[in-house]
Amino acid sequence: MITALRLYITSKAPLILIAVFALGHVSPVNTQEKLFLSETLLQQVEREHGQSSRVRLLKWLHLIDHASVENEKEVLKKVNLFFNQMRFVPDHVQWKQSDYWATPVEFLASGAGDCEDFSIAKYITLKTIGIPEEKLAITYVKAIKLNQAHMVCTYYAYPGAEPLVLDNLTPSILPASKRPDLYPVYTFNGSSLWIAKQRGKGKNIGHSGRLKKWQNVMHRMTQEFN
Repeated sequence: MITALRLYITSKAPLILIAVFALGHVSPVNTQEKLFLSETLLQQVEREHGQSSRVRLLKWLHLIDHASVENEKEVLKKVNLFFNQMRFVPDHVQWKQSDYWATPVEFLASGAGDCEDFSIAKYITLKTIGIPEEKLAITYVKAIKLNQAHMVCTYYAYPGAEPLVLDNLTPSILPASKRPDLYPVYTFNGSSLWIAKQRGKGKNIGHSGRLKKWQNVMHRMTQEFN
């Protein structure tokens, strides 16, 4: 589960920010360019995870190459459905760590991950397809019924719009107001970080480069695609 957000469940939101902030910033991979996975990487993935891992990665690239942003809602549905086929496995089982944020390649290679992995993969994929960054975000929430921290990908049709929620807990993409089971805590994308609110991103409190785990994901992606 998300270690930082555990603080929120028993305390106040500012403590989360203290827990996850770090100084510095790493330049992310340019996700608006076509993605290319080398044969060397594909062979390595296949050796480690089996032939099905190669198939998943090639299907992912096919989805990106053939998706059209002319109908963004349809793209959201396709991407959400694609990743929700993966298995949910907690970090301590999947990665032998208490809190690990996987790249989309790592997630698809293994075919499993937790809520961070689903959300990051959806965000990166939608951005790569061509949906503008200002319309996309990743939001930390408290899943009220489960009484635990959770992460979702969110889409904003226009500035100030109520977000649509892409969640591995349900196949339906619903507006935030239709997800009373989720309480937003904070939101970020490739450039910014906000204290979240139910119907919008909330108050901007700086650059998402202050999130150390996000930096680490972006750094590993540059290695995978360069």
